[in-house]
Amino acid sequence: METFESLVRAEFAPKNTYLNTASTGLLPVRAVEAMRTAVASVAAGRPADMFADVEAARASFARLAGVPAARVAAGASVAVYSGLIAAALPAGAEVLTAEADFSSVVNPFHVRGDLKVRAVPLERLAESVRPGTALVAVSAAQSADGRVADLAAIREAARTHGARTYVDASQAAGWLPLTAGAYDYVSSVAFKWLVCPRGVAFLVVPEDFGGLTALFAGWVAGEAPWDSCYGPVEELAHSARRFDESPSLFSYAGARHSLELLEQLGVERVRTHDLGLADRFRAGLRELGHEPVPAPGSPIVSVPGLGRLQPELSEAGVEVSDRAGNLRAAFHLYNTPADVDRLLDALRP
Repeated sequence: METFESLVRAEFAPKNTYLNTASTGLLPVRAVEAMRTAVASVAAGRPADMFADVEAARASFARLAGVPAARVAAGASVAVYSGLIAAALPAGAEVLTAEADFSSVVNPFHVRGDLKVRAVPLERLAESVRPGTALVAVSAAQSADGRVADLAAIREAARTHGARTYVDASQAAGWLPLTAGAYDYVSSVAFKWLVCPRGVAFLVVPEDFGGLTALFAGWVAGEAPWDSCYGPVEELAHSARRFDESPSLFSYAGARHSLELLEQLGVERVRTHDLGLADRFRAGLRELGHEPVPAPGSPIVSVPGLGRLQPELSEAGVEVSDRAGNLRAAFHLYNTPADVDRLLDALRP
């Protein structure tokens, strides 16, 4: 019987100490092989049916997110989906965001120019929802430092005041169990914790589409795509597929297998593994006299003042990030206690 560790070791064999999943996740062998096969099929003049891969990936993400596949749009960019949501708001609407949240989440609301965008500290987001707030937009986990939003409190506050909720799960999907149906909109790129190739992103919408208009709909958004190639699309898809972007097919050829692996492993088991490593690192940091940014329950650990060490750590074969002057380490399913200890050793004076 395959165990968590045997499944992971069969799929990943990094040549360095890779602790940078918050930037880019590693690809499993099965996804790499699927992409090679897809590329070879096109080179040989017999393209594989990669649109079937899009549908398989959509269905897999839907299961991971706990929603029907009919509520999931497939695309390539969170910023595009944030823009779609921003476009649906009436002029003058108030959008509540967390201070210094990732730009793909918040910037589309700013560039509208006629919305009232209000930013507050992440910890005060729920208490800051007020009558007249139209939308609360927030990352489930903050990119810069890993802090996890109190999504349940935010959801309840939004419901109390009649506001919609928009959650970007890009730094959470893959390690944090999702109940996407609890929010109006949930987006996520897949090239981080979902260990997919770049060029894959998803948007979960309400069954009634939540007031969104398919502004960028092309032929793939038609109810019958191959009958929608010329002229206006006469009938949009009856599902969230009406919000699909034209897919990066080679990326989806790999993504379906990456998502399949996560389903096999189980997000709860991934979470337990990831958080155990992050807690080991936090304990080691304190022994060295460093205090990380408080981010309980997160596999992302951010250490103030140490971001400057990123280049020399990379030279030594340890990959982390420099974000906002902090050293950011991200622990995921392919990491081990030895990886944690190697980073701690590299940080010793």
